[in-house]
Amino acid sequence: DKAPLSKSLLLVPSAISILLTLLFQHYQKFFVYNLQAIKEDFQIWRLVCGRTVCLDLKDTFCSSLLIYNFRIFERRYGSRKFSSFLLGAWMLSALFDLLLVEIAQYIFGITINSLPSGFLGPVFALFVPFYSSIPRVQVTQVLGHFSITNKTLVYILGLQLLTSGSYIWILALSGLVSGICYNSSILKVHRILCVPNWVAKIFSWTLEPIFSSAEPTNEVRVGMGATVDIQRQQRMELLDRQIMMSQVAQMRRQRQQQGGMINWNRLFPPLRHRHNANYQDHRPSEQDTPPPTEVSEEQVARLMEMGFSRGDALEALRASNNDLNVATNFLLQH
Repeated sequence: DKAPLSKSLLLVPSAISILLTLLFQHYQKFFVYNLQAIKEDFQIWRLVCGRTVCLDLKDTFCSSLLIYNFRIFERRYGSRKFSSFLLGAWMLSALFDLLLVEIAQYIFGITINSLPSGFLGPVFALFVPFYSSIPRVQVTQVLGHFSITNKTLVYILGLQLLTSGSYIWILALSGLVSGICYNSSILKVHRILCVPNWVAKIFSWTLEPIFSSAEPTNEVRVGMGATVDIQRQQRMELLDRQIMMSQVAQMRRQRQQQGGMINWNRLFPPLRHRHNANYQDHRPSEQDTPPPTEVSEEQVARLMEMGFSRGDALEALRASNNDLNVATNFLLQH
């Protein structure tokens, strides 16, 4: 939703790549990124064909997944600004490709006649705003030391794409340099290499209705926060609610299969028993005993709707100082 350009880049080049691989292999020669033919025979059209469609299905798969993850920039910037970034990165990376090939031949004596085909330069360029503007949220840890974040999978995909070919590092380096140049406010490249407003309107009238998607109706609507941190917190709260409801549904199925309530005493003593044991051991005076916490009937009703009994809901809310989230987590864990 709200990313028609990303959807078109995801579908059209992938479909052409699959057709060229399976059905029209004799046309693949027109999509080879042949630098020798460009420089010696002035086949400039190869800059368009060779830098748009991947001829390797592994590169098609990895670049499609990366474009899918980078669709957040089109939603954040708008289709015109996002297309301007892709156009600028595409043109700059084409220039840097030729420069890096000449540098490699001059310094290392490596003669490179062709490079991997596909829309790879702008894809690598998108790692620059992804690194600088997308917040890093830790998801879990592996072996207690290695952090897994919401950005780890994207970097793994980029590393897989980087190691898929012999000279793809040239495309990766030119894409990263072009992304830095376009994002830099010093060079002012974004003011020169941009999509004109009238061109954006033409594509908006013609192609956007084809690739636009309807707003999802099976998701809970989340308000758009004013900052990135608020938006991230809203999304995390939505995911927490979805996980909580799935756990509640699983507990309900388990209770139906067992034909009754789950025996909590197998692993954890009930909260009320711990209160009674503490009371018998310590015998606090009436003056030291804090007054009982008032429990909201609305929160009790919400816990009862999830399948918990009224007594368990009351105990959990009192123990958590009337915090619904803490009480729900306690009831789910015990």
